[in-house]
Amino acid sequence: MSVKDEAKGVLAARALSYQRVFLGKGVDTDRVLVDLARFCRASQSTFHPDARLAAQLDGRREVYLRICQHLKLTEDQLWSLYGNHSLSED
Repeated sequence: MSVKDEAKGVLAARALSYQRVFLGKGVDTDRVLVDLARFCRASQSTFHPDARLAAQLDGRREVYLRICQHLKLTEDQLWSLYGNHSLSED
């Protein structure tokens, strides 16, 4: 198995873990995702005149977007975002 294949396997396993946690059935899953969307300003601007607070809000939103990416993107799309493109093809 190549280093690239191994890295892609790790990425796929991580995405599956996110999906198991955040795509479970039930009211708790829905509540948590709605709460995270609100807390992380998923659909709002993170602008704030205080640069430190703006950075904090950006960080929250970045975490939320990472969760969403692992729930909705294909393995190839995730590889494009997170994969190590400096790996040589075997």
